[in-house]
Amino acid sequence: MRPDVHGLELDPQTRCVHWRSPLDIIAIKMRCCGLYYACRECHDALADHAAAVWPVAEWDEAAILCGACGHELSVRDYLGCESQCPRCGAGFNPGCHKHRHLYFAEDAA
Repeated sequence: MRPDVHGLELDPQTRCVHWRSPLDIIAIKMRCCGLYYACRECHDALADHAAAVWPVAEWDEAAILCGACGHELSVRDYLGCESQCPRCGAGFNPGCHKHRHLYFAEDAA
């Protein structure tokens, strides 16, 4: 069963009011509450608490949802997938890596 995704003006592939390009099809499970949101801005608008980043020690947890097929990726798998879903091949926005500090702790390696 596909997890619920929270956000503002969501489409079926998890795009929200903030990110609507054809490649903006991932949702991120927020470390603070364990709920999937389309983006950090949607979390900040809808949640009643501050966001928290995923520590490196928890990067093997499923935390990314492909909006095209519903496949869940670990943080580590997402960061290494070269902006493409390993299950269905859908492309993810490569520009999302510019915002990774909003979701994931800095890798010490």
